[in-house]
Amino acid sequence: MSSSLTTPSSPSAPAGRTQALVDVRDGQPFRVVGIEAPPQATQWAERLAEIGFIAGERVQVLSRGLPGGDPLAVRIGSSTFALRRAEAACVQVEAL
Repeated sequence: MSSSLTTPSSPSAPAGRTQALVDVRDGQPFRVVGIEAPPQATQWAERLAEIGFIAGERVQVLSRGLPGGDPLAVRIGSSTFALRRAEAACVQVEAL
């Protein structure tokens, strides 16, 4: 990844606590528990599921772009994707 990427300073999440992927600490493993797309962007849930964001899958935020942390480099399974912050906010996860 490029040197223009940063890692947030948020603390590690306790196991079992559900939160949005956009809010998690980089490098920590999580499990997808669901997708909650906003009413004006219901197609995001379908797109995220198509690329592998389904319940039970392991996911990890690798890094974030500058400025503002957009996009996020996210690993799901053996694939890496760039997600906008708004898309990552739809993915609900829990720590492993």
